[in-house]
Order: sequence, then structure tokens, then C-alpha cells
Amino acid sequence: MKHEITMTSRELTPFEQLVLGLLCEGKTNSAIARDTNHTEKVIENTVSRAAKAFNIKSDEDTNIRVLLALAYRTHYGDAAFDRLGVPCSHFELNGEGQSICTREVH
Repeated sequence: MKHEITMTSRELTPFEQLVLGLLCEGKTNSAIARDTNHTEKVIENTVSRAAKAFNIKSDEDTNIRVLLALAYRTHYGDAAFDRLGVPCSHFELNGEGQSICTREVH
């Protein structure tokens, strides 16, 4: 099933960006709530508002958190991977022996 995901209908708030950054690290709503000193309900509402900003709609075949993480990383970058220490598969050595990312950014 194809999903129409927009970059964003609005910029995310700093708190929404924080929550989605933690979501991209694989944290549950419960863990995000503990990390940010908020309730799980606040985190659930924040995730829901962010999904609406990306035009991600819920249905029985869609994992909103996965699509939201992909949309967030596409729009805001791969900082979650950087924090997790996940190596970029696009790195190659340049002529000077330095690692550079060869991924095309659109």
C-alpha cells in the first residue's frame, strides 16, 4: 500500500522534534515519557500531532511509528543514527583516506 507522506504541513515544535528523535532511537512511549518527565498520554498526543504534520494516517496495515520515524529522518536528518553509533553504509574513503558519505541528498 502506497502512503502519501508530505515533508510537513508545518514545522515541528522543539518538543515534537525531541520526542521523534527518541522514537527514532527505538524508545517506547513509556521510555520517552520517563526521559522527558511527561506522561505517556502527552507523548501519545505528541506522536499523533507529528503524524498529522507529515500527513500519516492510521489504518490496520500501517505502523505509524515506522513511517513517522522514516519521515522525520528524511526531513530532519540522521541524528538518531549518529547517537546510536550506527555506521552509515554510504561511507567511502576519499583520496586522502578520510571517510565521506556518498549518499545523494535531495
